[in-house]
Amino acid sequence: MKRKEGTIFTASFIRLALILFFTEVVRSAFVISFLPAYAADYLGISVAAVGLAVSVHYVADTAVKAVAGYLLDRFPPKAILHISLAVAFIGLWLAFFSDLPWMLITGAALMGLGVSPIWLICLSSIHEDQRGSQMGTIYTVWLASLGLGPVAVNFVIDSGYQLTFWVLAAIYAAGWLVALRWNEQLRPIQTMPLREQLGQLKLKLVLMKPLVPGMILQTAAAGLLVPVLPTLARQHLGLTYSHYSLVIIAGGAVTTLCLIPLGRLSDRWGHKWFLVAGFGALAVGLIALLFSANHLYMTMLMAALLGGSYAAVLPAWNALMSYFVPPDQKGTGWGVLSSIEGIGVMIGPLIGGWVASRYDASITVWISAALLAFIAVYYFRTPLVRPAREEGLRS
Repeated sequence: MKRKEGTIFTASFIRLALILFFTEVVRSAFVISFLPAYAADYLGISVAAVGLAVSVHYVADTAVKAVAGYLLDRFPPKAILHISLAVAFIGLWLAFFSDLPWMLITGAALMGLGVSPIWLICLSSIHEDQRGSQMGTIYTVWLASLGLGPVAVNFVIDSGYQLTFWVLAAIYAAGWLVALRWNEQLRPIQTMPLREQLGQLKLKLVLMKPLVPGMILQTAAAGLLVPVLPTLARQHLGLTYSHYSLVIIAGGAVTTLCLIPLGRLSDRWGHKWFLVAGFGALAVGLIALLFSANHLYMTMLMAALLGGSYAAVLPAWNALMSYFVPPDQKGTGWGVLSSIEGIGVMIGPLIGGWVASRYDASITVWISAALLAFIAVYYFRTPLVRPAREEGLRS
């Protein structure tokens, strides 16, 4: 599909963003809010089984990325998109109409397997000359859906689980209708043998060794905080649930507003320095957050700082990684890179929960801040050189 020079929002890109928005609204609403309440309160399934279902969902999401990326390089992206949407929809139905733990877990896993390739298709559609800007747009859509889904579904649940499910199914169907009109061929269908593809990808991975610490440590640093944030908010910061919601809204709003403009600036000024400044500001913001206890407006200000810092890191980081994805193997490349990042997602919450239970939630925050500060210093001292196809320019 041809596009005018400098145009970011092509019809194809807008459709993909809408598909991502609708599916992520349903996924986040179902996994974070609907599933725990429905399974525990309505079906009487144990909390342990619900927790396992959520964990299996994200493990499936991470594990399938490399395989899904390989398939994207060999089969029509539209076919992969519709198969993925079908798999996730089957998972949604199975999880809702289940009355046994194994059916609930299987449904949650199918949702993870189905939604995961949609993210890779979005990443594979990014244009070379608009990396930061389009990355910022994609992440803005993702964050908006991630926040809207759980918040909106909480209001509908009061009217009944049946109604809530049909609302989620209708939103998902809307995304599928948009997908029917998406028909961009992202790349020629690959006939290269798998061994040759993996060989070329290995060369790229060798070149990107300087990025690997950040790939794992930044997701691990974020994962450390997941199990302790509610406890930290109530016990250490002295926030009520309503105040905690205000803090989350403050951070999320700043992140959403800043992603696109900071993505464009990173395209213009260089991705490396946005990473250094962003990771450094995240570390400072986390430490400052610990000293804002019992001061709501100060806590909201620190949340806004964290949101802005996160907005500086996200598009710059993914834009920088995209230079190391082979242009003729985008699906496989993004799949492998996403799987490596997923290591931090899986180990971070385990470590964070253990540290908080053995010591204190604030200790977990200090460890997360230390990791982020280490990443900032590491990338300040490490030259990040683009591959030869990008003319060896440093970011």
